[in-house]
Amino acid sequence: MGGKVDVCVLISAGAEWRALLPHFSQAELESTPFGDCFVTSIDEQRVSFLHGGWGKVAAAASAQYAIDRWQPDRIINLGTCGGFSGQVTRSAVILVEKTIIYDIIEQMTDFDQAIEHYSVEFDLSWLPDTPPQPVIRGTLVSADRDILPEDIPELIRKYNAAVADWESGAIAWVAYKNGLPCLILRGVSDLVDVAVGEAYGNYAFFEEQCQSIMADFAQALPAWLEAFKKSKE
Repeated sequence: MGGKVDVCVLISAGAEWRALLPHFSQAELESTPFGDCFVTSIDEQRVSFLHGGWGKVAAAASAQYAIDRWQPDRIINLGTCGGFSGQVTRSAVILVEKTIIYDIIEQMTDFDQAIEHYSVEFDLSWLPDTPPQPVIRGTLVSADRDILPEDIPELIRKYNAAVADWESGAIAWVAYKNGLPCLILRGVSDLVDVAVGEAYGNYAFFEEQCQSIMADFAQALPAWLEAFKKSKE
């Protein structure tokens, strides 16, 4: 499954990957050092899909692996995120305008400068006036941990964030360092308030949410790819 592709789609969590696969039932899977992958054609564009794994380490490594292997013109990351209760609704789709990796603790020099070093802002000027599916534009904060309820007020105040995940910040930074356009879309799978999270201790709830979120992404993906294609013309 080598050779150049037009777009590489990265999927991080195992539940997200398992929810996506039934929508590509004819795919021939191949193993990689990270997870399975497949290559298919969608509206005359060659597209690779890679299960990259959860967390920043796997996300960064698998993103670079995908870039080196398939030499895509663009990167897409599809998946889920947690939302801050009262700031966003469950199932909302976040079109990411900026990623921030917030779990960096720098005590020798400037703390905020360290955070900014790994932050990425996206050029979304190529998008049509009406996106291929309903979205909310916003900032997504990433960390190697689920949302801690006590962190929510500061994440809202400092970063104007309403959603968080584990991988997007790393994927965005790797794409940026390789000079590749990157599109990140994350569906809100569960909400966390200052006391508790809907999916905490309830993985079955998260898996159920993945089914509908990834189905919507599978349906909308051809239109996102068409928008990419038109932006290159």
